[in-house]
Amino acid sequence: MDRTSFVAPAWGMVPLRVVIGLVFLMHGSQKLLSLTSTAAFFDSIGIPIAQVAAALVTALEILGGVALILGWFTRVVAALLAIDMAVAILTARMDGGFFAPSGFEFELTLLGACLTLAVMGAGGFSLDAMQRQRRGQ
Repeated sequence: MDRTSFVAPAWGMVPLRVVIGLVFLMHGSQKLLSLTSTAAFFDSIGIPIAQVAAALVTALEILGGVALILGWFTRVVAALLAIDMAVAILTARMDGGFFAPSGFEFELTLLGACLTLAVMGAGGFSLDAMQRQRRGQ
């Protein structure tokens, strides 16, 4: 076994997980600090039950960000965050074209990263891997 085949599975997903997790954690925290404004924005773009949706998205982004950083329930959390980004693109960013700041390129990048994590998992250096080892899988 060469060094690459040992290191890549253990560490390969760590930078992606940590960076994407940090982005979601920070954006969720920003929403939490202005939850009323977040709910008003959600209402203005037609999100039903905007106050509940704002609280759920905020919790998903904060808790999901932490979970990604730790590599805990990575596939499920990443899939939920991918849905979050798909909804953001379709409801809030599609009319702004592709390029930031009004377009959807940032959300699309997060969507792609989350889909990668949902398919590939957390990698070897994660709480998910530790739990698999404890169960003997």
